[in-house]
Amino acid sequence: MKLRVLAALAIAALLWGISLPSQPHYELCGFLWLTGRPCPLCGLTRALFALGKGHWNQAVQLHALSPLGLIMLFSLLWEKGLWRESLWKFGLAAFGVYGVWRAVV
Repeated sequence: MKLRVLAALAIAALLWGISLPSQPHYELCGFLWLTGRPCPLCGLTRALFALGKGHWNQAVQLHALSPLGLIMLFSLLWEKGLWRESLWKFGLAAFGVYGVWRAVV
């Protein structure tokens, strides 16, 4: 239990302490390169770092599902169980639907 708390604090400290530019210098997403459309995860890294600093509006503008992604990230530190499994099933489905919507619209 103590190790999980320390890991959560370390993740929170990294998200708070590291600043990323709002626009990357180089686009690393292969899906974006090939299609010109953002993939389901485009902007999520920058959004998670914005959430770590408390910039909720900026995070949601970068990626609408970033709060869900943050909860899913921290859920990896919880005990395995039905709740965590259900969260990940819902989360992956939500990212899939959101990704299709982003690619089509």
